[in-house]
Amino acid sequence: MSSYNRRFLLLSPLALAACGFTPAYAPGGAATALFGTVRAADPYDRNTFDFVERIEERLGRPQDVRYNLAYSISTGVAGVGVTTDNQTTRYNLTGAISYTLTDAASGQRVTGGRVQSFTAFAATGSTVAGLAAEEDAALRLMRILADQIVTRLIAELDAR
Repeated sequence: MSSYNRRFLLLSPLALAACGFTPAYAPGGAATALFGTVRAADPYDRNTFDFVERIEERLGRPQDVRYNLAYSISTGVAGVGVTTDNQTTRYNLTGAISYTLTDAASGQRVTGGRVQSFTAFAATGSTVAGLAAEEDAALRLMRILADQIVTRLIAELDAR
């Protein structure tokens, strides 16, 4: 006999609705309230450009600006893969972003925080391949951090 119970599957949406659960991407949800309303500070280097690009992919280009997103990005590189002849073959790229979301009209702080993550890249092969791997890792890291911020913004505004 299978322990699978169809009644549980059919009644789950009712239980979620009864507890006040509202999908973030549903009409009127927190994500739709943020779409096209968040203006990230202007990018000034490759990392900030990649970060702002991802924020705009997730939340749309700002049309009706209600919120301003200020951020500060810090990154670091650490060698983690070392051969027996002391050659580094793998690096971790760490990053952290401190951010603040403010109301555009009043200047009041709505929310803020700090996110951090890491990614890695290999340094084997040619110099060009190593540089390309490092640039790709930086792009992945900015996308990861931007996604974390968007998730936190949606959760924070949904809780209000």
